[in-house]
Amino acid sequence: MPDAPSWPAAVLWDMDGTLVDTEPYWIAAEFALAEQHGGTWSTEQALNLVGRDLLDSGRYIREHMGIGLEPSEIVERLLDSVVARIEEEVPWRPGATELLAELGAAGVPQALVTMSYRRFVAPVLGVLPDAAFDVVVTGDSVSHGKPHPEPYLKAARELRVEPADCLAIEDSNTGARSAETAGCLVLVVPNHVPVLEGERRVFRESLVGLTRHTLPSNGTG
Repeated sequence: MPDAPSWPAAVLWDMDGTLVDTEPYWIAAEFALAEQHGGTWSTEQALNLVGRDLLDSGRYIREHMGIGLEPSEIVERLLDSVVARIEEEVPWRPGATELLAELGAAGVPQALVTMSYRRFVAPVLGVLPDAAFDVVVTGDSVSHGKPHPEPYLKAARELRVEPADCLAIEDSNTGARSAETAGCLVLVVPNHVPVLEGERRVFRESLVGLTRHTLPSNGTG
């Protein structure tokens, strides 16, 4: 019998900072919110939110920015701002759409696993080919956001594959922890924040030039 393909059974994509570089949009929206409501904010505080659940981020912003809005209202106001920016221009990460298309053409199942809400994800999906992702897991579709493993477990379950056979692509410690706790191998492409080494983390500087044949699989780089 021929050897089984060496590529993963499924590829599970983070979105912010991995598929698209929207972190600057979020940070700009946070500083604007602080200015509008007389709060204080810093780049360091903004980077602490990378990869985190949105409501958790809203609670952090309320506490550290020193504004009176409820966390849910903070999230909605930030989403309004960032959705408007992304509807003008989707800032793709280098090599991301090429790898997404190559995996799709080869029939490799793919899921989007993001803590952003569906209304933020919609304009990104709208400029991709139909059915670019077989499954989409958003922050408003899970009970526990990253770094909890639920988002990646849900994606693997809906794809009907084992998490241990999946490759997650992430750019943050929060996301990498979520994926590896679920049992996935994690391809880490750091972007705005440094990411710690880990037993199930494989690092690469960029997605440029990657194909299904060169993706890490089963703990190999």
